[in-house]
Amino acid sequence: MMESGLQPVAITIDGNTSVIRALKTVWPDIMIQRCRTHIQRQGLSWLRRYPKLETSKDLRGILLTLTAVKDERGRTVFIKDFCRWEERYGNFVLSLPSKDKVYGDLQRTRSLILHALPSMFHYLDDQCIAATTNKLEGYFSRLKEIYRKHRGLSKKHRQNYFDWYIYFKNGY
Repeated sequence: MMESGLQPVAITIDGNTSVIRALKTVWPDIMIQRCRTHIQRQGLSWLRRYPKLETSKDLRGILLTLTAVKDERGRTVFIKDFCRWEERYGNFVLSLPSKDKVYGDLQRTRSLILHALPSMFHYLDDQCIAATTNKLEGYFSRLKEIYRKHRGLSKKHRQNYFDWYIYFKNGY
């Protein structure tokens, strides 16, 4: 893509560290927008649906508000709520034994938010930046679903299938 002259300003991704490193290597100035849905989904799965610890319940409540952030006010509220949670529980969470599955998952959720926070809200400053990868994933999920129905395609026919699918989906 770089050889073709592509110089993206921003990209929305799920947070895979290898992908982030690769993007930063090729385009050092690219703005990384972390997918809010991926952050929320991963954090909620680690915290469980019905957590027993008060710290987990509170953090879960904060995470549930993430996808509702639509403006500067929402960003400020989310960050303040998380900072209050971190001030109140951060050291306690770090002191928990990480070998315990529940405590380790709580620590992972805390770390996920801390690391994602600087890249979580770029979409509010630039309307051209997607807040989530949902549209892209929807596009490719339909592509994969149809492709799976035709698994016996030869390599040449498979390439033609992808070329035609993308051609028609892009409205040419």
